[in-house]
Amino acid sequence: MTAGTAVGVLPGIGPLVAISVLFPITFHVPPDAAVILLAGIYFGAQYGGSTASILLNLPGTASNAVTCIDGYPMARDGRAGKALFMTTIASFFGGTVSLIALMIFTPLIVGIALKFGSPEYFALMVLGLIAAATLASSSPLRGIVMVVLGVLLSLVGTDVNTGAYRFTFGMSSLADGLGLVPLAMGLFGVAEVIERLVSGRVAGKPETVGLKSMLLTRDETRRTFMPMVRGSLCGIFSGILPGAGPSLGAFLAYGLEKRVSPNSANFGKGAIEGIAAPEAANNASVQAAFIPTLSLGIPGDAIMALILGALVVHGIQPGPNVIPQNPELFWSLVASFWIANILLLVLNFPLIGLWVKMLTIPYSILYPAVIMFICAGVFSLRLSGFDVLIVLLFGAVGYFFNLVRLPTAPLLLGFILGTPLEQHLRRAMIISRGDAWVFLERPISAVLLALSALLILGAMAAALIRLRRGGGMSRRDRVREN
Repeated sequence: MTAGTAVGVLPGIGPLVAISVLFPITFHVPPDAAVILLAGIYFGAQYGGSTASILLNLPGTASNAVTCIDGYPMARDGRAGKALFMTTIASFFGGTVSLIALMIFTPLIVGIALKFGSPEYFALMVLGLIAAATLASSSPLRGIVMVVLGVLLSLVGTDVNTGAYRFTFGMSSLADGLGLVPLAMGLFGVAEVIERLVSGRVAGKPETVGLKSMLLTRDETRRTFMPMVRGSLCGIFSGILPGAGPSLGAFLAYGLEKRVSPNSANFGKGAIEGIAAPEAANNASVQAAFIPTLSLGIPGDAIMALILGALVVHGIQPGPNVIPQNPELFWSLVASFWIANILLLVLNFPLIGLWVKMLTIPYSILYPAVIMFICAGVFSLRLSGFDVLIVLLFGAVGYFFNLVRLPTAPLLLGFILGTPLEQHLRRAMIISRGDAWVFLERPISAVLLALSALLILGAMAAALIRLRRGGGMSRRDRVREN
């Protein structure tokens, strides 16, 4: 958890890199300890990511970007202590509400999931991919393109049904396909390091924050309670929805709060409600993301995919039977989440000064060390130098995607779900003897596919509305110019 908080405080690194680097360590510990280790980093990063957002206007993680909107103005007004205190309380509140939802709703979802067959799983994965493309991305078309690219990358390697090589280009190193960890660390970790180095940014000079300045007034406590409640609900919703993740939950909570808050005029100028809602949302989303991961075997984002991979490595297949067959794993996770929430609440206060000082580390020292740890972690997975080359290659590709504003998260989700998507599609077609109507004859799969179609239609309608508005503006501009 302490390492995760440090990763969250350092802008531009994020929990995905830390989890990817520490992923090989989980091979040598019990499955519950492995998941607790990775989840602790994830939780800690969400707590620590708000510190850089408030003090330097640099989001420690993507979901903390919305915290900059009101957190940084509060810091400039001399209220950094209150802002940091509010993020800690809101994160604890959101995590607590999400844990209650995890304990209550996961067994209910498992009961529904027991009715799932290959057609239902295929339809669910289609819904998750489309949700990742249309909801988690500002441009649905670009998101869909990246999802398709991720699915295509998942086809590289050996066909499990025929044993034939696909898209290996004669290279035996690709016979087992592209690795998830090298792909993830390249697209996110190396690409982010390249972007920071190219931009030429240097370490900031954060202000000193004392613990005495963090206490809230009675009025501030009253004004932030309902924003935390609404933010927690938004975070749970985005965490359960495959492909959404904490970033969507945080921005959804901020937008909702800006609409319903009586103090909406101060949003963007240092409104404390603008911190309470998104911070509660992103931490609630992190823990709610375990609901589809454990009960359905569907990761909500790239980090949950790595945690799912840790379970698979230990021979535990997430899905409807994971709780009945491994009850000690599920409840040990729940217990560890409660302990993590309390520990992070305790650790976050005295260590704020330390994290602030770490922000002064020059990037010329920090990022070479990050690259070294990434390469060492990837090489240790299969003792393959080819995987190190894959990391560097996808680091350059990820940097290019960032330049042209192509979202990389949908690509990674497409890569993760591509293999099971193909397997369930083939299995369903074999069972139905080639009859594609099997996906519409079964109620659950039909509903899921209908939801997928509605998401696509909604994205198309929104794109047409934006296009018409843009066309109208351009015609008026041309008339004025003439």
